[in-house]
Amino acid sequence: MNDEFLKQLAPPHAPPPPGWWPLAPGWWALAALVLMIAAAAIYWYRRKPNRLRRAALRELRQLQMHAHDDAHLASALQDLLRRYAIAAYGREQVAHLSGNDWLDFLIAHGGNTLAGEAGESLLRAAYGSRMLNDRAPWLQGARDFLRGRR
Repeated sequence: MNDEFLKQLAPPHAPPPPGWWPLAPGWWALAALVLMIAAAAIYWYRRKPNRLRRAALRELRQLQMHAHDDAHLASALQDLLRRYAIAAYGREQVAHLSGNDWLDFLIAHGGNTLAGEAGESLLRAAYGSRMLNDRAPWLQGARDFLRGRR
């Protein structure tokens, strides 16, 4: 072979490094997986209050169908509202409330029907006093509070 001929060839060049764009299919799949996990986490995080609300409304429907005694209904409603409020708003904000402070909290968070005599009769009936049949405003106020209507 002729050495002169080999010296006339161009020097060897490395190919240019690959660009980062467009991404390889594996990176697209990884990005889609990360986005799906983030969307599922956000959905799960925001769904918890709805789960609590649905469970409380389901229990309220059960109370409405099965409670025939007003004193039992008032006591069970009071218990349900207190448990929901502690779960939804936190023990520090709710646990110390009683009497008119408790009613004011319920009214401020959607239970407008419990304002005035309806709320006071609910509290009196829940703790043993005899009251007139005030089931409709009690149930409506509880439903509105659980739904968060203002």
